[in-house]
Amino acid sequence: MYLVGLTIGLLSNAPVSAQNCSKGYSWEADLHHRLLVDFCKDEKSVLDYIHRYIPNVTETQMRTWEKSGALELRVIDGEKRYFYNAAPNLFRIDKTCRAIKLKKDGEALEGTEKADMENVPKIISNAPSNQKRLAEPKKIKVKYTLTVKADAVPDGETIRCWLPFPRTDVARQQNVKLLSTSESQYQRSPVDCAHSSVYMEKKAEAGKPTVFSEEFEYVSYGSWFNILSKSVKPYDTSSALYKKFTSERDRHIVFTPRLRQLADSLTQGVTNPVIKAQRIFKWINDNFPWASAREYSTIENIPEYVLENHHGDCGQVTLLFLTLCRISGIPAHFESGFMLHPNAENLHDWGEIYFEGIGWVPVDMSFGIPTYAKNENEKWFFLGGIDSWRMVVNSDFGESFSPVKKWPRSETVDFQRGEVEWQGGNLYFDKWSWDLEVIK
Repeated sequence: MYLVGLTIGLLSNAPVSAQNCSKGYSWEADLHHRLLVDFCKDEKSVLDYIHRYIPNVTETQMRTWEKSGALELRVIDGEKRYFYNAAPNLFRIDKTCRAIKLKKDGEALEGTEKADMENVPKIISNAPSNQKRLAEPKKIKVKYTLTVKADAVPDGETIRCWLPFPRTDVARQQNVKLLSTSESQYQRSPVDCAHSSVYMEKKAEAGKPTVFSEEFEYVSYGSWFNILSKSVKPYDTSSALYKKFTSERDRHIVFTPRLRQLADSLTQGVTNPVIKAQRIFKWINDNFPWASAREYSTIENIPEYVLENHHGDCGQVTLLFLTLCRISGIPAHFESGFMLHPNAENLHDWGEIYFEGIGWVPVDMSFGIPTYAKNENEKWFFLGGIDSWRMVVNSDFGESFSPVKKWPRSETVDFQRGEVEWQGGNLYFDKWSWDLEVIK
């Protein structure tokens, strides 16, 4: 643990349940607020977007999309409210709408794809010569800022803040250095904490935003294990590793009857875990288009949500992949943080799976099978490989912070944007903003 300028009393790790924080707290009321933030569009604003591509859209079409889930909405307090990205998502999820948008806008590679078209072949060429299968290092320097809105917290009250920080226990991530913090007193989480953070406190001032920031740098490596060309050893099913990472995990890695049946159907007759993983990977890639997601804290079971709604963002398809792997006897765990491709920086989730005799290998289910792939190695690169533009913050999901957070988190699964609270409660995302700047 790194402790700089703070007293132990100030950073007590004693867990305090939300119910004990305030008799007035209710998760139901909290969830209601979170849903209102996510589902904030009315039908007119949704139609305004759709009319750009389908000027003569009919009410029947609208109701059909709503029924299929392609146009995501909820009735809250008796009012029909659409997800804030429902309209753009429609043109990602519905095949006909996607074709209409593609015809008008044309097809173009995303910024991540442009960077990886150059980066991936180099990793494939150079990683096998490295014992740890690392290649193409990138030195990355970041300034991360979290700004709490003015008067979100009463004057003089202490705001507690956790900022994401690159892990130091990941082979692909080296020479991690914290260069500066906005507060002279801070605490870094222990290395074994699943969520890597820098913790700071600051008192709110009336009429002024409260700003927390950090600057850090590290070297990020790409990695590739070429698992498809390797024969793997049988698992030691009695090992602690195998038992832990093939078991159910909280709300979002649950072996429901539907998921068990799906895993069985995808891997029927297959004993080799590499081929099992390949079948699961390809099936998810082929059947679930990317769409921006509502907050994970509002979803009961994410893999089931993906199956029900026929789409998912990076973390959602990752959790589906990991769950199906665990059911199929392949150890798997969640990993997430940022993707920092030039001019395409964003939050991102992926995972790792374990093969006996090889070890843990990265898997990016959301990047899937690249459209730019020129050969089999590039086609399957993200099943056993990862590009050079990553920042790993989390080695699992939904675990405890250090120091412990007293109120329910804004993001109860992932940790990327940060977390903020005060003695009166958690500060949800509508009370603050974040900014990620990669310093050139």
